[in-house]
Parts: sequence; structure tokens; C-alpha cells
Amino acid sequence: MSIIDSMLQEFEQEAATTRRVLERVPEGHLTWKPHTRSMSLGQLALHIATSPGNIATMAQLDYFEFSDFKQDEATSTAQVLEAFEASLTTVREALSSKSDDWMMSPWTAGRNGETIMTLPRVALVRAILLNHWYHHRGQLTVYLRLLDIPLPSVYGPTADENPFA
Repeated sequence: MSIIDSMLQEFEQEAATTRRVLERVPEGHLTWKPHTRSMSLGQLALHIATSPGNIATMAQLDYFEFSDFKQDEATSTAQVLEAFEASLTTVREALSSKSDDWMMSPWTAGRNGETIMTLPRVALVRAILLNHWYHHRGQLTVYLRLLDIPLPSVYGPTADENPFA
């Protein structure tokens, strides 16, 4: 099995879990923030929805220049889910045919012409596309819990849902 095939297998499994969490985002609370320095619920949900596709697109480049980033805020749960499905399609199309040699080739990011990091694309996909995505999904479950929204099973039962019962 190629490197990307194993990562895409994980990606597909995690996408199903992420979809279950995003489906719970309540439209009436999209501007809610747990703290003044936090993203709003709508910003976080849209970030989770779009990040995989954006990062897969960045991975196609040998060099990516970071600029100031401001996360848009979702206006509806439907918008989040539509963006999520488009993002999944982008990942599949961008990465599904990549060779192990391509996955091991260097990718560089910079800001203002200065190199911030250079790493193999496999590390970009693992650390930024996947792990970064899981990190924000975990944040979203905290937001939902604070809003008293029942949580779906992620890696096992929650207090609200037990797929093993």
C-alpha cells in the first residue's frame, strides 16, 4: 500500500466522524464564542469544513507563502456541510494519485519571503491536514458541550451516544 493510500484510508474514516460532529452545529449559535479570543462557532465549523481541501491544495505547490488569514464565519449549517463535501472532493482529487516519491519530496512555507518551514509532503499531510483537523474537531466538541448539544461518538461512546450499546 502506498503512503497516500494509507493516509486517505484514515482520512475517509475521520471524514465520516467529522461529518457527524459538523451536523450537530446549531444554526442559532454560529456567532457564539466561548472566550473573546476564540473563533466563533461558525468560524470554527467552517475552518474544520474547509481546512483539508485548502491544505491539499497547498500541498500541490513546492512553496506556499502565508499571508494574513481571517476565517470567514458560516451563515448556516448547510453552508458548513456543503463546504465540507467540496473540501473532501478536493482532497481526493488532489492526493489520490500521488506517489511515495512525491509524498517524500520537500514542501516549503514562508512569510514575507522568509522560509518558515520545509518538510516532506508526508509530514504536511500528517501534521497539518490530518492532526490539525482533529485538533479543531476536538475544539468543536467542547463548543458543542458548552452549548449543551448532544455529542456524537467520535472515538468511542460519549455521554450522549453509545454506538456499542
